[in-house]
Amino acid sequence: MAMENSSKALVYQNIKSKKSKKRRPIINKILFYLLLIGGASIMLIPFLWMVSTSLKPDGATMVLPPKFVPNEPTTQNYERVTQQFPMMRFLWNSIVVAVLTTIGQMIFSSMAAYAFARMQFRGRDKLFLLYLATMMVPTQVTMIPQFILIKQFGWLDSYPGLIIPTMFAVFGTFLMRQAMLGIPRELEEAAFMDGANHFQVFYRVCLPLIKPMLAALGIFTFMQSWNNFLWPLIVISNQELATLPLGLSLLQGRWATDWGLMMAGVVISVLPILIVYLFAQKYFIQGMTMSGMKE
Repeated sequence: MAMENSSKALVYQNIKSKKSKKRRPIINKILFYLLLIGGASIMLIPFLWMVSTSLKPDGATMVLPPKFVPNEPTTQNYERVTQQFPMMRFLWNSIVVAVLTTIGQMIFSSMAAYAFARMQFRGRDKLFLLYLATMMVPTQVTMIPQFILIKQFGWLDSYPGLIIPTMFAVFGTFLMRQAMLGIPRELEEAAFMDGANHFQVFYRVCLPLIKPMLAALGIFTFMQSWNNFLWPLIVISNQELATLPLGLSLLQGRWATDWGLMMAGVVISVLPILIVYLFAQKYFIQGMTMSGMKE
């Protein structure tokens, strides 16, 4: 009897341990998702507060204690910001600058990356390391020489002055090079055996295989150009060419700021970035995966 009881106890303990082992992954997964939900909630709170403030009537932004949900939501701030300021003009300028900058940077970065990744020439790797080292130089240091060049070209207060200097980026070349290093050499050699030249290999072989990384670079460049404030502030003095960041700075008063009006303008400026990211999210994730490729 004692032996039977002990064997039953061992069997019961084994079953119990197996159940506890099965529960642990489920509990860990639940805790993990709760942590992710908490982090996402913390990230969303500023955006939700921005939208809430843009829907508050005059004077409601200074009420103590502050209310997250306005008692009487209104769209008057959006009407005022479009009537009192040329927001549509600012929006159009930002779209033109961001789109052309993104297209230019995708073209030039991918072409430079092809040269560094697929073409053989003396000093290629050393030249790329030197090119990569320029990322250590702060942008503020190069702005004065760039401004002098733009002034000598006569591009102040113009679209070329806003767009052309931002079409070239070391970071974009680095991302594209990492993607092209993962393309098998056999595809390139087969194309050359069929009589293709370097441009045809670049256009017909390499570019179709790095579309996700190209889309990721496009998102990065678009967001950076859309939010760029310092360079347009230096180059542009004509309000007709001002981008959205410069236009939003006009909403801030010298002695006081209408926060409802300001937040309405910020919501208008954020919406295009969200739309672009939502449509290109799939390619963005694939591009970030490809960025981990090694030589």
